[in-house]
Amino acid sequence: MGEVVGAGLTAHVPTIVLPEEIRRELNNGDDTTLVAGLQQLRKDVFETLDYDTVVVLDSHWATTVEFVVTAQERRKGLFTSEELPRGMSQRPYDFLGDPELAQLIASKADDHSTWIAAISDDHLPIFYATTNLWEFLGQGLPDKRWISIGVCQTADTEDNLRLGRALGDAIAESDRKVVLLASGALSHTFWPLRELRRHEAAGIDHIFTPEAAAADAERMQWFEAGDHARVLDTMPEFYRFRPEARFGHYLMMIGALGEGDCTATGRRYGEYENSIGTGQVHYWFDRPEGGFPRPRRTPEDSQVRQQATGPDLPAAG
Repeated sequence: MGEVVGAGLTAHVPTIVLPEEIRRELNNGDDTTLVAGLQQLRKDVFETLDYDTVVVLDSHWATTVEFVVTAQERRKGLFTSEELPRGMSQRPYDFLGDPELAQLIASKADDHSTWIAAISDDHLPIFYATTNLWEFLGQGLPDKRWISIGVCQTADTEDNLRLGRALGDAIAESDRKVVLLASGALSHTFWPLRELRRHEAAGIDHIFTPEAAAADAERMQWFEAGDHARVLDTMPEFYRFRPEARFGHYLMMIGALGEGDCTATGRRYGEYENSIGTGQVHYWFDRPEGGFPRPRRTPEDSQVRQQATGPDLPAAG
C-alpha cells in the first residue's frame, strides 16, 4: 500500500535559476532567500527522505477539458521558456517518469466524477514550474521519479479537490512512497510593464497591494498552525487576490491529504518574498504520525457523474 510521505508548497519563480550576480542586482545587493530555502529543503528532505516518486502539481501547465498527468518513461531535453526566454534558455532536464502511477491516477477519474488523462507523448511540452524545482530538488538523484499534473483552467475549487482525492486514492492503491509538490505562488498580480522594473526587489513592500500581502500572511499563519480547514473555508475571500492558477496547485495537494481533516503543520524555508507583485514562499508539510488522512469521498452528484463517464471529449477553443 502506497502513501504520501511529505508535501510542499513551493515557489518556482524564474529568479531562482538566474546567476547569483543578477539576482543580487535585482534585489539591491542581497540574494533572494528562495534559493537558499530550496537548497536547505533538499538537504533536510530530498536527500534524506525515503520516497520513490515526486508528483508536481504544476500551476504553469494549463489544460482545458480535463486534468492531465504525464506518463512518459523518461523526460529529457532542453527547456527554453516561452514566457521568459532571456532568463531561462536551453536548461537541461533529465528524469525518470512513473507511467504506472500516472495510469493509476487517471483510472480514478470516474470514482470522483472528474476527467483525468494520462499522456505519454514525448513531445508534450514541459514548464518551468516543474523544471526549476527539479533543478534544485531532483537533479543528481537519478533513481527518483518525477511526474507532473497540470491545473485545468476550467476547474473550480471542487474540481481541484476532486483531482486531489483521485490522486490520493491512486497513491494509496499503489506501492509508491510519494512526495507532492504544489508548485506555485500565493497572491499573484503582476505590476504593469511600465512600472514592473521598480518592483523587482524581494521586499514585501513590493507586493501588488498591502491587502494581498496581508491575505498571504493570514494563510501562512494557518499553514504553520496546520489549519488547512480555514484555508479552504476562506477560499472565496482569497480569490479576490488572484492566487496563482486559482490556487489549484494547493487545492489538488490538500485534496490528496484529506482537506480540512489534514492538520499537518508547515515548516517555512526562506522568507516570504515579492516577485514583481506576487507573493512567493516555500512550505514543507511533514507526514504526520500515522500518515495523512485518507482523501474524502466526492459528494454524490448523479448529473456530474453521468457527464464524467460519458465518451465524448468537449471541443477546446
